[in-house]
Amino acid sequence: MNYKDYYALLGVPKNAAEKDIKSAYRKLARKWHPDANPNNAKEAEEKFKEISEAYEVLGDPEKRKKYDVLGPNWQQAARQAEQQRQYRTQQGDEGFEFNFGGPGAAGPSGFSDFFDMFFSGIGRRQTPSANAFQQRGQDLETTIELDLRDVYDGGKKAISLQVEDLCPRCRGTGTENGRLCPQCHGTGRILQTKKFDVSIPKGIGENQRIRLAGQGGIGVNGGPNGDLHLIVKLHDDQTYKRKGDDLYVDLPVSIYDLLLGGEVKVPTLSGQVAMTIPEGTQNNRLLRLSGKGMPKVKGGGSGDQYVRLIGQLPQALSDKEKKLFKELAGLRNGRKPG
Repeated sequence: MNYKDYYALLGVPKNAAEKDIKSAYRKLARKWHPDANPNNAKEAEEKFKEISEAYEVLGDPEKRKKYDVLGPNWQQAARQAEQQRQYRTQQGDEGFEFNFGGPGAAGPSGFSDFFDMFFSGIGRRQTPSANAFQQRGQDLETTIELDLRDVYDGGKKAISLQVEDLCPRCRGTGTENGRLCPQCHGTGRILQTKKFDVSIPKGIGENQRIRLAGQGGIGVNGGPNGDLHLIVKLHDDQTYKRKGDDLYVDLPVSIYDLLLGGEVKVPTLSGQVAMTIPEGTQNNRLLRLSGKGMPKVKGGGSGDQYVRLIGQLPQALSDKEKKLFKELAGLRNGRKPG
């Protein structure tokens, strides 16, 4: 029986945070999943089994603590465990039935002998109790990408997400007939695509969350599922810039409208509206359209929309137009038209 360096198998340091261990496992699981390696299925299954075993220990705080304590003394602890097993067998106690094969052989859990000796409870004959400890599933989170129009209108939106679910073949145990489950490869979980009808709150902002109750991690021993939290990510919009509940838009206008005033059409998310430009308006001035911004997610009303006026110079002037502009320039400079 060989010592298993679970940290090396996942490629993480011994002081790695729980989230880093989980991230490393998921990355390697995707890489070595047998379904993703049809031309090298045997090696992939062995690799997948090794990283699953490593995560089974390092992903559980109690098992990880025990593993860290074993350290260089694992061989002594293994001898003591084997002596205890032999003593119980001699005493007729069949509560433990670990079957240690040759080097590299899988134990009753489908993992290595090393795992089964120190971490597996599969060798124990236990009958599930109605009072078995129930535990709520983990809350999970993922991102949901939305357009500005989605959060302006709100309402239902159909989305598809990859979520973790119980393996239907082994019902989350990770084993089938005492061997590694061929569908989930011992993890007890599978990734599958689910469709959701998500209620988008009007005006929800970047990095805010939408909670899907009961759609998170699977509960233990019949415990309730956790929740799934969707973190909102907004696509850039070609027309509008959002700042809080306010919207900003650039509007090209002629210099004549700036000089003489006039009425222009302005795009808003609720349709075009008419806006009056005062006479003598400066280029790049912001005008406010009250209540034409984003709906306020925490309370009634809406933000405002600010319109930046971008003056457009006329192109390809005719000789007559040039002459008139020169006359205007002369008048502004106090010269008589020549």
